[in-house]
This record gives sequence, structure tokens and C-alpha cells, in this order.
Amino acid sequence: MAPTLRSGDALLARRGARVRPGDVVIADFPHRPDIGLVVKRAVRAESGGWWIEGDNEFVTDDSRSFGVARVHARVLGRYWPRPRLLAGRSPAAV
Repeated sequence: MAPTLRSGDALLARRGARVRPGDVVIADFPHRPDIGLVVKRAVRAESGGWWIEGDNEFVTDDSRSFGVARVHARVLGRYWPRPRLLAGRSPAAV
């Protein structure tokens, strides 16, 4: 998710929160349980889940490679190393 997020960032997320396109989410890929949880940006709702993509277009460890994802929570903000709200912002503005 660079440049929006970096390794080691601590996030505040809410399970069951309404997800809209552009939100940063925590999700997994039902067809690739070995990957575990990922943090990506929701692009669009699909039948069976969400199409999610990372902000770095050159890294394709997202729905472009693994298909539709199951969203577990919406990320509300980052609280370490510096607080930052993520909702409702474009990748360039965050």
C-alpha cells in the first residue's frame, strides 16, 4: 500500500463498517488462504466480495492476481508512527 501505508504502520479498523469504493480495508482471498490478511483499497463490490487493489500499480498481490476478496474491516486511520485519517481521500492526497 505504499505510499499510503508502510511496513510497521499501526492501523485502527472497524469490523462490520460500511465499505465504499476508495476505502482502505483489511481483507483476505478465499481462494488463497495461505496469504492471510492484506490491507488494500476497495475498488468495487463484486458478487461474492470486493475487488481490491494496492496503491502501487506495479505490485499486483491483490485482486488482479487472486480475484475477489472477502472484506473483514474498514481501516479508519493510522495511529503510529503519526496519526492520519484514511477515509475519503484519494491515494495521492494521503
